Amino acid sequence: MVWKWLGAVLLLPVQMLYLVLKAAVCALLPPKLRDLSGDTVLVTGGGRGIGRQLAREFAKRGAKKIILWGRTEKCLKETTEEIRMMGTECHYFICDVGNREEVYQQAKAVREKVGDITILVNNAAVVHGKSLMDSDDDALLKSQHINTLGQFWTTKAFLPRMLELQNGHIVCLNSVLALSAIPGAIDYCTSKASSFAFMESLTLGLLDCPGVNATTVLPFHTSTEMFQGMRIRFPNLFPPLKPETVARRTVEAVQMNQAFLLLPWTMNVLVILKSILPQAALEEIHKFSGSYTCMNTFKGRT
Repeated sequence: MVWKWLGAVLLLPVQMLYLVLKAAVCALLPPKLRDLSGDTVLVTGGGRGIGRQLAREFAKRGAKKIILWGRTEKCLKETTEEIRMMGTECHYFICDVGNREEVYQQAKAVREKVGDITILVNNAAVVHGKSLMDSDDDALLKSQHINTLGQFWTTKAFLPRMLELQNGHIVCLNSVLALSAIPGAIDYCTSKASSFAFMESLTLGLLDCPGVNATTVLPFHTSTEMFQGMRIRFPNLFPPLKPETVARRTVEAVQMNQAFLLLPWTMNVLVILKSILPQAALEEIHKFSGSYTCMNTFKGRT
């Protein structure tokens, strides 16, 4: 028993070195991309913003069918018509992912009308954009229900069939604010941190589930109406991401079966700094970069 334990301990560094070298080699070689031609993709919050761009990108890359969920029929209808003009079958369903019973009801309707979902993209999110003491209780609950619990309900609705088919992918459009919070968006940062933990646990839980995988994308500030008015100190040094860029990189990550993706790559430096710098130093970085006051001019939608 002791020798078996000792052997496992000695083998672990060798395995780690092998996996690091393998990842380095794979990064230099052209990646093998997942063929999307047989996939039916469901995008929550698919009527506008990043969700609309994700629908376009999946269609452009050959997805068989696109399903859009959202709360605003006008936006959903416009995006659906646009996707159909691209030659891809597309349907929309009005659904508030924060409402558990509505999610289960509409998931059943999707299966009956369209068929099985093989790629689920949890993109729907809201932001209240105020401090804790200035926040309305119902608004705080709304953020948690949509941004966090909504992923529980959608994943529970579609994952069982993916596991049965041994074919599926769960995608989460998260935020770098899950790893580095800012003042003035306490509802959003909290919900995204919870969502990130959900995806970390889910990703590990799927390791022994053949054919079913997960991808979490954590982008920097993206130029959508949701965060309209947000200002950082050095916009030329840290320009907001374009929704099209986030969508393209997200679909690429799905096709490459990449578990976690930070956008842009410089956000990886932020993660390292948070691990080694004292809190006082991090606070100075927040003040210098303008993230400490960036939500003071927030005018986005919820």
